[in-house]
Amino acid sequence: MKSSLFSPNNPKSINQKFREKRFKFFLSLFEKLSDGQPLNKPIQILDVGGTEIFWEHMNFADNPNVEITLLNLFHVETKRKNFKSIIGDACDLSDYQDNHFDIVFSNSVIEHLFTFDNQKKMAQEIMRVGKNYYIQTPNYYFPIEPHWVFPFFQFLPFGLRVFLTQNFNLGHKKKTKNKKEAMNIVNEVKLLTEKKMKNLFPDGKVYREIFLWFFVKSITMYRFNN
Repeated sequence: MKSSLFSPNNPKSINQKFREKRFKFFLSLFEKLSDGQPLNKPIQILDVGGTEIFWEHMNFADNPNVEITLLNLFHVETKRKNFKSIIGDACDLSDYQDNHFDIVFSNSVIEHLFTFDNQKKMAQEIMRVGKNYYIQTPNYYFPIEPHWVFPFFQFLPFGLRVFLTQNFNLGHKKKTKNKKEAMNIVNEVKLLTEKKMKNLFPDGKVYREIFLWFFVKSITMYRFNN
């Protein structure tokens, strides 16, 4: 039940409702792109770590005015004509020239890079290849850690986080008795604060997702030259 409520593939999940609200803000930026800005026809979007089903939920599937490239570490199946899947590394987009894409989009990916140095490389590549960008990540200070769906998990000592990952199914993380694997799983996720996101994207603006009036659930850095 809990898994279904937080599943990214469940259109009625809690997380999906938040995504839809964030996406409305993205659409408001998308629709305001200046007529004077040189855009590709159709508009080229790079989704770092994306899936086709996300854009289907947002009604972008089969839109002839938009082509979406899904960049992942592995091949992702696509069915729609305006999608293609490529294998690549978000920290190294050297296959693409500066400003190759009209928009670079990423949802809850930049926190999965193990180190702040890798996060910085990804940010630099996004700012380089994208004329515009929209990069979202969960807020480090939100009380419920979004991957383990466990209160204040990110503030626990490293050893305790490894122990919990080894012995319990928590959120999206299945337990593993292999300690080295559990350590790798915990090390992978490096949640970011707003201050660090601003450091990564110094030319961007901040969009905050608010939960219960004052909790910042996620942080989005965006740059739209309109």
